[in-house]
Amino acid sequence: MKLHKASILTKIVVLALLIATATGLLNLRSQIQTAQKDLEQARAQVNAQIQVNADLADAVDNSGDPERQADIARSKLGLVEQGEQVFYFTN
Repeated sequence: MKLHKASILTKIVVLALLIATATGLLNLRSQIQTAQKDLEQARAQVNAQIQVNADLADAVDNSGDPERQADIARSKLGLVEQGEQVFYFTN
């Protein structure tokens, strides 16, 4: 059985194919890394929105609580009950 040596043209073609494959794999790797970063950001946004939704659901569920209504009146509207004193700290 005789072995035939590959011609220089065959070697160049194989080398070109290897380079093209390596370049394609490196490009795919960078795309995967970018996609993973995007996925992590999206998951963080989803978790933040889940927390906001839970807070809003709690606010709706407890909207009739007189203590909560008084806290909202004090913090957001600046109201006080009769006999209360308000102190403002300034620097």
